[in-house]
Amino acid sequence: MHRDLLKFTNYSYGGQFKTTPNEIDMVLANGEKVVLFKPLEPYETAPAIEAICSKYQEALDKELVDELILIPCFLLDFLCIHPFNDGNGRMSRLLTLLLLYRSGYLVGQYISIEKAIADTQEAYYDALQRADQGWHEGTNDPKPFIKYMLSIILSCYKEFEARVSIAYSSGTKSTSYDVVKVYVSERIGKFSKQEVLMGCPSLGSSSVESALKKLVEDGTLVRIGAGRKTMYARADSIMS
Repeated sequence: MHRDLLKFTNYSYGGQFKTTPNEIDMVLANGEKVVLFKPLEPYETAPAIEAICSKYQEALDKELVDELILIPCFLLDFLCIHPFNDGNGRMSRLLTLLLLYRSGYLVGQYISIEKAIADTQEAYYDALQRADQGWHEGTNDPKPFIKYMLSIILSCYKEFEARVSIAYSSGTKSTSYDVVKVYVSERIGKFSKQEVLMGCPSLGSSSVESALKKLVEDGTLVRIGAGRKTMYARADSIMS
């Protein structure tokens, strides 16, 4: 996965564990970099990754702990090891999707978990910082990170539920025009076709495009711009 993640970059170490020490840090609004955690050394990385993978599978097999608790624990260990020179955060997001999919939680196919994490970046780093204290000694408390990840997963399911309910709000399956019309009725300001696609996961690109065209024609929406920069807005919001 790491190899494929860096395939189209100039980095030559895709798929290889780190060869130099690294650190977990965050950049403050003023540009200042703050070091949050010092991960394992390069020579410790390979056996540590092997250990957390085998322990995770062992815990799954014993079925003593719910998978939604185990997944954040695995991710926390992965981030504390920080096994690659670059791309550790992105890899953790890919692993989040993979482990959730393997456990039957497929919300990431419809709602961006990575965006949900990016939108709550300060809470993410705060939870990570509180959960990794004492990790090297085995005395850390993973609960802050577990609670954070559970809140992210729950928020994604709530967003997905809200989007899907648009398509079935009348008790019967609506047309693409109906679905898009309900969605845009709640929008404030300008929005793009891509945003409508994300907001109406049951519809394809051509269906959304057709619905937007009809909504412009019947005066519900106003088209702004052209080509790739095309945006839409509710006609009543512009008039008011």
